[in-house]
Amino acid sequence: MRRGRLAGEEAGLTLIELLVAAGMSVVLVGAVGSMLISAVRDQPRLSKQAQNVSQARWVLERLTREIRNGVRIDVATPSQVSFLASVRRVSCGGPVPTDPSADAIKCEVTYTCTTESCSRSEADDGEFDGTPRTLVSGLGSSDVFCFVPSSDPEDQLECGEAASPEGTTFVGVELLVPNPTGPGALTVSDGASLRAKVRTEELPS
Repeated sequence: MRRGRLAGEEAGLTLIELLVAAGMSVVLVGAVGSMLISAVRDQPRLSKQAQNVSQARWVLERLTREIRNGVRIDVATPSQVSFLASVRRVSCGGPVPTDPSADAIKCEVTYTCTTESCSRSEADDGEFDGTPRTLVSGLGSSDVFCFVPSSDPEDQLECGEAASPEGTTFVGVELLVPNPTGPGALTVSDGASLRAKVRTEELPS
């Protein structure tokens, strides 16, 4: 009688149950491994995407900050904008002054964009021959800038091709940067008004 009770208490898993449990474990480990491999494989592309967006945002922030310090627009096309602005330089295109209290000087700032890159240059007032420096590469379009007032006579508030550089009060910027994770490009956009120009026009003559 005692031996019968001990035999019943020692009952365990059958061979079929062990095979089912082992199969489920293999499937679970395979799924987890596939997810880890996919994440490791996608990480470089996600990092590159973040880098492209970060670089484009840096260019936009710099451009819009300089536009706000602009006094006038001299060139206004979809691929190029030139404006007179206050910059902290020893001379136009030169180094930044070491004295933090030094006054800013007015220089002609030009941004030129192609389907390959956007570059920036500085020159003296009314000059456009400064040395260009590439800020961002791999753009999807050279049509980067739009302006208000636009050339559309029906709606001068739409951002489009400039009616004239002198009448421009707002510059819109749209950068199409490469998207390593999928088809199409990533769009990063912003814009700014010429606040310095508005302040100058409001001063009494």
